[in-house]
Amino acid sequence: MTEQDVPVFAPGVKFRFDQQRNAWVLLAPERLFLPDEQAVEILKLVDGSRTLGAIIDDLAVRFAAPREVIAGDVGAMVDDLAGKGVFRR
Repeated sequence: MTEQDVPVFAPGVKFRFDQQRNAWVLLAPERLFLPDEQAVEILKLVDGSRTLGAIIDDLAVRFAAPREVIAGDVGAMVDDLAGKGVFRR
């Protein structure tokens, strides 16, 4: 996925807070992902209208971190989850 792409959850995938687990989860058909704190901050910004670049910019400002570091981390996570069918291509 490039920075111009807009990440969108695949059909059937839901990102929500699970009261039972007291944690954010990604629910997919026959799968459950428990993202870590960093992944949660990224996934909260996936709204179907923001580009990957805009998500990276937002996180770099919010966490006062070098953009290239954030871009590497975000890109790796998004690519990994896309490979698992979480994001629509």
